[in-house]
Amino acid sequence: MNSVMRSLFPILALLILVGGIAMLATSGMPTTYGLALPVWALVLAMIAQWLGFLHAYAFQTERYYDLIGALTNIAVVVFVVALAERADARSYLLAACILFWALRLGSFLFLRILKDGGDGRFDDIKPHFFRFLLTWTLQGVWIFLIQLCALLAIGADSTENGLGLFALLGSCCWLAGMLIESLADWQKRQFRANPANDGHFINVGLWAWSRHPNYFGEILVWIGVAVIALPVLNGWMLLGLLSPCFVIFLLTKVSGIPLLEERADKRWGAEPEYIKYKNMTPVLLPKAPRKA
Repeated sequence: MNSVMRSLFPILALLILVGGIAMLATSGMPTTYGLALPVWALVLAMIAQWLGFLHAYAFQTERYYDLIGALTNIAVVVFVVALAERADARSYLLAACILFWALRLGSFLFLRILKDGGDGRFDDIKPHFFRFLLTWTLQGVWIFLIQLCALLAIGADSTENGLGLFALLGSCCWLAGMLIESLADWQKRQFRANPANDGHFINVGLWAWSRHPNYFGEILVWIGVAVIALPVLNGWMLLGLLSPCFVIFLLTKVSGIPLLEERADKRWGAEPEYIKYKNMTPVLLPKAPRKA
């Protein structure tokens, strides 16, 4: 029993934390059956992930992890827009940004896992019930937190008219991020498809400007969404600005750059070419390539 409680503790603590954020951020918002729409979105996201977990654990597969994440992102924003009392042009713009992002990234990740046959990150996690459950729970939290800013803006009882400068600036930022992320992913896919590059690290195209240009693009996407949403946020709703902060923290300190840098160091860390590339290329913020 004690071991079960220890395994459950991080999951329960995570749910309490994100639930508290959801309740605070939506205090004062219109409610449906006792809860604001963004809170219902959190419930929907968690149920979808836990159902995905039951299948994944039973069949010991992570094949549909990214696909379910993408479909849940789509379902969550469509759910909130459909039930919002005052969905306006800003609401539809935010929904379009998230839908396009989710469709592109979800299809890219799902096709990649089909091609690779699996995701090595899950090999040591899948056999353990609670560790695997935590992974799926984290995805539900990720879905909710990255969309929080947009969900609050869509569900807000706002009298803000029109789109304005913030929507224009945010859209430009979002578009730039999408283009950078899409191009970086495409360049890496083309690089890996060339047999001559087998076993080599990518250092061409955008990858000559940054060691993680796709993550830079992802960060711009969510900063853009936050800028679009900002004019209708007030009071506790400003907790929605956690969305881009969470993306930046996750990619730069937790599961993105640190893991990939560690993996790259283990694979190529002793190679002079890689050492040179690492010394001359910024880890995230792009900078024009320079000669040694």
